[in-house]
Parts: sequence; structure tokens; C-alpha cells
Amino acid sequence: MTDRSADQTATTQFDLIDVERRLKSIFIGSVGNLVEWYDFYAYTAFALYFAPAFFPHSDPVVQQLNAAVLFAATFLMRPLGGWLFGFIADRYGRRLSLTLSVVCMCFGSLVIAATPTYASIGIFAPVLLALARIVEGLSLGGEYGASATYLSEIADPKHRGFYSSFQYVTLIGGQLTAIIVLLLLQKVFLTQEELYAWGWRIPFVIGAMLAIFAAVMRRGMHETEAFVEAKKNTKATGSIRALFKYPKEVLLVVGLTAGGTAAFYTFTTYMQTFVKLSVGLTADQTTYVIFGSLLFATLLQPLYGAISDRIGRKPLLIFFGVAGTLATVPILTTLQTTKSPFTAFLLICAAWLFVAGYTSINAVVKAELFPTNIRALGVGLPYAVTVSLFGGTAPAIALWFKTLGHENWFYYYLSGIICISLIIYSTMRDTKHDSAMHRHE
Repeated sequence: MTDRSADQTATTQFDLIDVERRLKSIFIGSVGNLVEWYDFYAYTAFALYFAPAFFPHSDPVVQQLNAAVLFAATFLMRPLGGWLFGFIADRYGRRLSLTLSVVCMCFGSLVIAATPTYASIGIFAPVLLALARIVEGLSLGGEYGASATYLSEIADPKHRGFYSSFQYVTLIGGQLTAIIVLLLLQKVFLTQEELYAWGWRIPFVIGAMLAIFAAVMRRGMHETEAFVEAKKNTKATGSIRALFKYPKEVLLVVGLTAGGTAAFYTFTTYMQTFVKLSVGLTADQTTYVIFGSLLFATLLQPLYGAISDRIGRKPLLIFFGVAGTLATVPILTTLQTTKSPFTAFLLICAAWLFVAGYTSINAVVKAELFPTNIRALGVGLPYAVTVSLFGGTAPAIALWFKTLGHENWFYYYLSGIICISLIIYSTMRDTKHDSAMHRHE
């Protein structure tokens, strides 16, 4: 073998090892993200069964409202989590931040699983539930920025959009997993009486066990080369003061996120309520329609991510903005009038065709806006604030319009927010071609 052939063989082996290392790191980072979102959505999926245990009241609507208030409270904690874990990720490393966030989620799930009922300890039952949800809100607020940063930095530049899209693959996958657990417990293993009595604790035990597994895996994950290099060449950052040096980028994250997060929570969290109350599908039909549409959405994420690696991020964002502005009202209006589960499924999938233009690449776009030493905080904090304002409130605003007798007003509200984001997409740079991924300051 010639020296040249030997060099080529060695280079090929090195490339294979590098690809294997990247794939392993992305898998570990993504699995942890799935576990966190499973724990988060398990609360919503099983609220019907555990609400009477924590909020005793003769009116089941009041019980659900109390549970929903705590769901909304977690969004108020997400900005604090975005700051805390963003600071840790930029100051001490992405690996530590991601590991701590999943440990916090494990704690929250264990508390919910083990808390006695109101009948046993009185007011302390909902207080402990609130504490658990606060911890989970902190965890989830920190997971997004650190996870987006890690996946973007660990990926090779040519496939960054594809690899980063797995953040939303696992994010939606967490919701799918919660639905699967719900269906298995409802249809196979437990009766309705058992679910109300004690079965609702099972998904939180599962979530805690999965979180422990994810934390152990994350302890062994590779730190990103970008962070290691930045740590050598720059002073420790991750502070709010350092973030103030990038006001344009912070505002871009807010503008990027507003329309996308409102659309995402409309077609995930709120859609289950919408097709049941407004469309009139049965509980089983609703579950299957939502499950099928989320599965379709999951498949779109890596496809759109790969497309962005070829044509850029900006075209996909503009596609989401234009289609979302024009098609949201017709889709939701038609969906409200249909009585067919299959038609409802097709309409929700049609919405996902453009919503995926945002969800698949929003993480990598934000990561590409900031230099390494402030990236996790720059992505996580403004994102968490915006999600709290526009994402977490979307179901509540929709239901408020419904109580006023003008449910269709929400359709125009959502379309308007997407249109505002479209203006941002149209004027911003394409971060694929003008990225700050390898800049340290």
C-alpha cells in the first residue's frame, strides 16, 4: 500500500469515527429531550384522572381549570429556567446544563407520582403538585436553549439543519409517547376506576425512571468542540450583561418565535381540545386523530431540516410565514365544520406542512445567530419569554374567544401573529450563509 493510500484509509477511518461520535452525541441529546417533553405532556394527558385527587370539587370543569392553571404556571417559570440553565451551559458547559435539567425533570415527576391526595394531607397536596410543576417548568425552560445549542454545535456544518431538526422530532415524540402510555393504560391494562384511583401515578413513575436513564447517558456525552475552544480563548460569559451586547439578535429570536410557537401550541396542545369541543369528535376519535397528525409532523422535521441544508433557512421560514398567514383561517374554519375524523386528520396534517417550516429549523437558526460564549443563554432566555407570552397562552386565548361566542376570532389572531413573524423572516439574514457558529467574543 502506498503512503497516499494509507493516508486516505486513515482519513476515512477518522471520518467514520467522527460521524459515529456525532451520531451518538445527537442521539443522547435527543433522547433526553424526548424524556423531558414526555414528562411535561404526561401532566396534560392524565390531568382528567388526577385532578379530582388534588382539587376536590363537585364541578369537574373547575377541577380541570385548576389543573390548567398549574400547566400555565410552568410557562411562567420557563424564562427563569432559560436564564439559569443558559448561564450554566455558557459558563460551565452544555453537558452539565443538559444533565442538570433532566435531573430536575426527574425530581418533578417523582414528586407528582408520590404526593398523597387532598383527602390525605389537605391543602399540601396541590401545594406539592405546584412545586413539582415549578421545577418542571424550570427544567423545560433550560432544556430548549441548551439542547438547541448542543445539537447545533455537535453537528457538522453541511448537515446542521438535519441534525438540529431532531430536537423537534423528540419534542413531538415526547407528546406521542405520553399518548401511547395513555392508550395502553386506558385500553389494555387498567379500568377507568383504577386510573382515577391510582393508575394516573404510573406515567409519572415511568417518566422519572426514563429521566434517570437519560441523566446517566448525558453524563457520558461529549462536550462540544465549540464550547471547549471558546473556553480556551475567551473569558467565562453566559451573563445577562453579555447578552445585552446583542440586542438585535435577542429581538430576532422573539420575532422568529412568536408566530411559530403560537402555531405549534395551537396544532398540538390546543388541537386536542378543539377537535373534541368544537368539531365534536369522540374521545377515542380525538386521540387517534391527534396521534396520527403528530406522527406525520414528526416525519416532516428531518425532511425539512435536510432541505434547509440545501436551500438555506430563510426560504423555509418565509414559506411558513406566507402559508401560515394565508391558510390558517381557512383550515381552522373548515376543521370546525367537519364531522369526519379522517377529514380532520387531513386538515391538521395540511397545517403541519407549513408549521414544520418553522419547527424543523427554528433551533438551528437561533443558535446560528449568537457567538459560542453566549449562545445557550441567547437562544434560551428570549425564546422562553416569547413562548410564555404567545405559546403557552394560545389555548387559553382560544378558549376565551370561544366563551365569548367568537371562536373564529382566534383564527385571525393566530394568522396575525404569524404575519408579524413573516415580516421578521423577510428582513433577516439567512443564517446558513451568515452564521456566528464559530465566532467567539
